[in-house]
Amino acid sequence: MKFFIKTYGCQMNENDSEVARYYLEQEGYESAENENEADIVILNTCVVRKKAEDKFLSTIGELRKKNKKIGVMGCGAEKLKEDLFKRGVNFVIGTRAISRIPEAVELSIKGKKAAIFDDKLDEIDYRNILKRNSKHHAWITIIYGCNRFCTYCIVPYTRGREKSRKMEDILQEVKNLSLNGVREITYLGQNVDAYGKDLNDGTSLAKLLNETKNIENIERIWFLTSYPTDFSLDIAREIASSEKIAKSIHLPVQHGSNKILKKMNRRYTIEEYYELIKSIREIVPDASISSDIIVGFPDETEDDFQQTVKLVKEIKFERLNLAIYSPREGTIAWKYFEDNVPHAVKTRRMAYLLNLQKEVNKMLNESYLDKTVEVIVEERAKSGLFYGRDIRNKIIAFEGDESLIGKKILVKIKKTTAGPLYGDIIKII
Repeated sequence: MKFFIKTYGCQMNENDSEVARYYLEQEGYESAENENEADIVILNTCVVRKKAEDKFLSTIGELRKKNKKIGVMGCGAEKLKEDLFKRGVNFVIGTRAISRIPEAVELSIKGKKAAIFDDKLDEIDYRNILKRNSKHHAWITIIYGCNRFCTYCIVPYTRGREKSRKMEDILQEVKNLSLNGVREITYLGQNVDAYGKDLNDGTSLAKLLNETKNIENIERIWFLTSYPTDFSLDIAREIASSEKIAKSIHLPVQHGSNKILKKMNRRYTIEEYYELIKSIREIVPDASISSDIIVGFPDETEDDFQQTVKLVKEIKFERLNLAIYSPREGTIAWKYFEDNVPHAVKTRRMAYLLNLQKEVNKMLNESYLDKTVEVIVEERAKSGLFYGRDIRNKIIAFEGDESLIGKKILVKIKKTTAGPLYGDIIKII
């Protein structure tokens, strides 16, 4: 029988889909090119935002009309659990039970419902999961879950508490992938900086980066997502020590007002965040800092919003993910806070920040004009041009062909925008 996995949400879901595919193929199931060719369609879901949840629930209805066996994994499975059966789903797999997915599929084929939520993370054989969605890049989950319990966030309830993988297991996975053609890796965690703290043996993200940079054939190392109070300056020192480790740090701030940060249960002040950015830039002067900001959180006044505007102007983030606050069922904010910022005010503030960040991006990108940068080629864009990223996570587009994918090239920048940079290939390295 053929299966197809449709993935929503974050990079951790991408990695989880690769794990699920491995276990199903080990049991003889065949991966289909699309959902129409599949007998079984598995939705790897996200519920961080309501829009994401609505999207996969709508897809379930569409699949029922096509008489497909339907499975749900990911955060949507954890949030809705057996209630999904009422919508026509045949099996549900929790975020920590992926290795048992063949069992769930087999039960559904026999006409039985399956809901599996055991913690089987230690059983996942990452070292032998060599088939990835990219031939040259691999997502590698190093820590599961989150202990932070931000009041707006559902992740601790769907992903559980923090649980780190053993460092030797991760390093062996990277070595095996490097022998299989992978040249770039991204270490993943809902709070990647917390890696190793639960192991109580001195393991840390900084130590993992230090070991990884010595693995032959690995040319670039990324990591995300960071949390300000868990970010160690040892990580910044590792970045500064090696041309292999990307000079790109995604450090979500969420807001510029201490009042709102406290209400969000973010465990730092805005002054501490400023100081951290200053320290990082002292160690890695050309560090690319990106962030997330939520607009319209409960009780956000115009003064609170202006403090966020001040933050964006002063820090000058290379990239900024902006979201309008919407209550997520099950979170502390949903239970106890009134969603009292009018939608029109939220959208106005959002638009202002979008335009401001566009100006910041345009200004920062102009410094790239006529520079030659090292790029690892990723794929062809819809425009027909190919693109890749430099070590600071700048997206750079150029004329090319399929043979360049995964290769390192030198590109001279000839045009800048508020978004991608455009250039000509100077040399294939």
